[in-house]
Amino acid sequence: MVLALQAGNTIGNIFGEPIFVGTIVTFSLIRELGPVLTAVVVSGRAGAAVTAQIGTMAVTEQIDALYTLGTNPIRYLVIPRMFGFLLTMPVLTLFSNLFGVIGGYLVAMYALGVPGEVYMTDITTFMDVDDFLHGFIKSFAFAFMVATVCCYKGISTRGGAEGVGKSTTGAVVTTIVLILVLDYFLTAILTAFGI
Repeated sequence: MVLALQAGNTIGNIFGEPIFVGTIVTFSLIRELGPVLTAVVVSGRAGAAVTAQIGTMAVTEQIDALYTLGTNPIRYLVIPRMFGFLLTMPVLTLFSNLFGVIGGYLVAMYALGVPGEVYMTDITTFMDVDDFLHGFIKSFAFAFMVATVCCYKGISTRGGAEGVGKSTTGAVVTTIVLILVLDYFLTAILTAFGI
């Protein structure tokens, strides 16, 4: 909604009327903001929980007990969480994109005076399947990275309850920074391949 308002006002000041608001909002959300902001939220919520849970298991020697019982902790603890992130991140990104486009639609109609048909025509005219693919590839890459970092930080936790807190904080900070760095490189690579 903020993106639609800012884009509409800026374009309105330049061209006299808020044209292409639907295109700007949808392109920005589907290619960049949807996957990035969803990954940041998932990292802060689910990533922190995964790190804290596995970290608590590490400091209470439950992971060592799994080794003793002949169970591979990576297979037992990490792989299911990895699949969970890989399945849910694209779905959450889809919802994020959908509600973002609807919010932009409402702002465009009621705050900027753009007819709803014009907003939707802007989207259908200029959007392509590659734009959706661009965002979904990013959401899978972010999911893999968040799961990997958070599980690693959890398994390598040492130092009791204080260590769990440090690992959790470190995991969230690391994943947020890596999301932004990975976003740049993914954009460069996907753009080079025409996606």
